[in-house]
Amino acid sequence: MAICEGCGKEDSRLKCPTCVKNNLPDSYFCSQDCFKQNWGKHKEKHGPVPTVVKTFNPWPNYSYTGRLRPMYPLSPKREVPLHIPRPDYAADGKPYSELKVRGSTRIEQLTSDEIEKMRTVCKISREVLNAGRKAMKAGVTTDEIDRVVHEACIERDAYPSPLNYNHFPKSVCTSVNEVICHGIPDQYELQNGDICNIDVSVFYDGYHGDLNETICVGDVDEGGRKLVNNARACLEEAIKIVKPGALYRDIGNIISKVASSEGFSVVRTYTGHGIHKLFHCAPSIPHYAKNKAVGAMKPGHVFTIEPMISEGVWRDEHWLDGWTAVTADGKRSAQFEHTMLVTETGVEVLTADFE
Repeated sequence: MAICEGCGKEDSRLKCPTCVKNNLPDSYFCSQDCFKQNWGKHKEKHGPVPTVVKTFNPWPNYSYTGRLRPMYPLSPKREVPLHIPRPDYAADGKPYSELKVRGSTRIEQLTSDEIEKMRTVCKISREVLNAGRKAMKAGVTTDEIDRVVHEACIERDAYPSPLNYNHFPKSVCTSVNEVICHGIPDQYELQNGDICNIDVSVFYDGYHGDLNETICVGDVDEGGRKLVNNARACLEEAIKIVKPGALYRDIGNIISKVASSEGFSVVRTYTGHGIHKLFHCAPSIPHYAKNKAVGAMKPGHVFTIEPMISEGVWRDEHWLDGWTAVTADGKRSAQFEHTMLVTETGVEVLTADFE
C-alpha cells in the first residue's frame, strides 16, 4: 500500500512523472493538489538539472570537404594537479627542448635505464587508451572521451602529452570519419556508423609514450570496416621489418603496397617519429613509397609508425582551428600507431595491447 509523500494518506496512487522518466524510486501522492503543494521539496530528489549546451559552428562560411562540422563551444581547459611533473611546453605551449634539436637527423640510442622508463610510460599510455576506447559509443561526445582520457592520466600521476603542446587545447585527439588526425574533442556526439581515431600520448617520469587506434562505432558499413582493417594491416606489416640494419625509408614501401592492394591511398603530410624525452624528434618516418627518410635502425632506437590511410585521395586540408586535418575529398581516413623499440634481434612493441 503506497503512502502519500506529502500528507501521509494511505492508498495513494499518483506517481511523480519525473521520477518515472529518470528511473528514480517511485514517489506517490494522493492528489494533484497535494503533488503541487509539495513539489518544492520533492523536486530535490531529482538531483541537479542537466546543463543544456547550445552548440554552434564557429566557421559557418568555411568550405568543408565532408559532412563533419565542429561543434563548439569547447569545454574549459582541464586542469592537471600541481604534483604531477609536466613537459616544458605545459605552461606556454612552446616545446623548447624540441626546438633546440629541430632539423637534426641524429637518432638517440637509449640506455637500458631509459628503455625501462619507456616501457613504463608506454604501458601507462596503453592503459589510458583502453579506458578511452571503452567510452567510445554512439551518443557520447568527443569531449567526454577527452574527459575520460584526461582523468585516466591524472589517476596514474601522468600528464596528457597533447595538452598545450603548441597550444593544442585538449588532452587527446579524436578524429572522426574524414578527419585524418589532430581532431579537437568538442560537443560532437558519435553516431552509429562513424569511425573515430583516438590518439593518446602520455608524459611520465620524463618520457613520452604514443599510440592510436581507429574504432568502429556501432554498425559500420563494409567499406568503413575494410578501410579500418587495411590501416591496421599497414601498421602490422610495417612492424615486421623493424630490426637492426633495416632502413627507415623502407617502411613506406611496405605500407604503400598494403594500402594500394585494396585501392586506398597513404597520407603524405604526417610521419612517424622518434620519441623519448622529446615528444617528437628524429627519425622522421614517411609512410609512403619512394621517400627519402634518413638512417638505418639500431638497437636502442625508439620511434612510432602511424600510417594514415584514406579511401580517396591522399591530400589533406585543414580546418580554421589550425589543427584538424581532413581529407581533401571528404572521404574517410583511418589510422593506427604504436611506439616500438629496436632490440638486438628485432623489435619490441612497447604499446602493445595486453587486454
